[in-house]
Amino acid sequence: MNFLRRIIICAAVLPIAITTPANAQPENTASSSFNPKISLILQGSYTDFSSAEEASIPGFLLGPETEFRSKGFSLGESELSLEAAVDDMFRGWATVAFEDEAGETEVVVEEAYLETLSLPYGLGVKFGRFFSDIGYQNRQHSHAWDFADAPLVYRAMLANKLRDDGIQVRWLAPTDLFMEFGAEALRGIGYPANDSGDGINSWTAFARIGGDLSASSSWRLGYSRFEADAELREVEDEGTPVHGFTGSSHLNVVDAVYKWAPNGNSRNRNFALHFEYFDREESGQVEDLQSGDQSDYQGTQNGFYIQGIYQFMPRWRAGLRYGRLNADNQVSNPVAGTILSELEDDDGRAERSSIMADYSRSEFSRFRLQFNRDESRQDNDPDNQVILQYIHSLGAHPAHQF
Repeated sequence: MNFLRRIIICAAVLPIAITTPANAQPENTASSSFNPKISLILQGSYTDFSSAEEASIPGFLLGPETEFRSKGFSLGESELSLEAAVDDMFRGWATVAFEDEAGETEVVVEEAYLETLSLPYGLGVKFGRFFSDIGYQNRQHSHAWDFADAPLVYRAMLANKLRDDGIQVRWLAPTDLFMEFGAEALRGIGYPANDSGDGINSWTAFARIGGDLSASSSWRLGYSRFEADAELREVEDEGTPVHGFTGSSHLNVVDAVYKWAPNGNSRNRNFALHFEYFDREESGQVEDLQSGDQSDYQGTQNGFYIQGIYQFMPRWRAGLRYGRLNADNQVSNPVAGTILSELEDDDGRAERSSIMADYSRSEFSRFRLQFNRDESRQDNDPDNQVILQYIHSLGAHPAHQF
């Protein structure tokens, strides 16, 4: 039996010995290649609204997944993530999200990309499906947001967050001042584009600078540009496509971040101030998919949000956020009683104010209470929204961005 065992072992090893040079060195492969970090983010909420009207914003045609979350208890967006170094050159990341949509649970591949680890001259490349690096908050997963929902301007212009398939190239300058530049070529599946065919249908470019003001404070400024082509980009009403847009969309984003922590130690106390301004121009044609009516459309829209988050003692934080939207659209043939008329209804402004407080039992668990005063609906009636949210993390999860 021992002799047979030796024969089997020799038969298995011999092909490797023949094809491997005698002076070959072991491949430099990270041990985590066979032991990926796995994490599960559990999110859920209880939500209450004072208004029963459907989600809408005057002067804007909202994209997918922008309806309000279900009233009462809901799953929210839970995530299963895997991360590992493939070898000394690449790192892999994948996230599968379990989303609650109108009372039904959908499974979505949120991100699945490879990223270089050791390119020279400060270069980095990412390819696959990923959140775009435009703006400040867009690249963050929802569990890393400081509020339970996306800012109003993100909801209106990016359908909460821009995610797409493509490639990103970035360069980190070798200077004492933080300077980063990058660009993305994308398929165009993320709103406000749509998957109108093969090739590249949208692209982005971004630039950021930042540094330390003192041992206790730091800052960062950024500018981003997003351009996309759309062909019959659909807008749905209760699951039925009612509107299509064909044309171009151009978005400029300016963001600013300031952070403070005593002597750089954020464990007990810290403060963060975020500001983002969006300016969008759209040009093309809108079509009512029910009646077939068409209209030329020129849209100029802008908005911003500003928020401050203060951790006033260990485990406890409080925050304020204010957002506003404005629209100045021209529609040559508005059709009364259809969704096209919403583009012409751009008088006044849409705004929302939010206040929140959260408690973190540890770095892996958080409970949040939030109140929104939402004055963004089509009927202009204020909506008082209360959200009680929980976020729990199981397993290793990488650190979040600055």
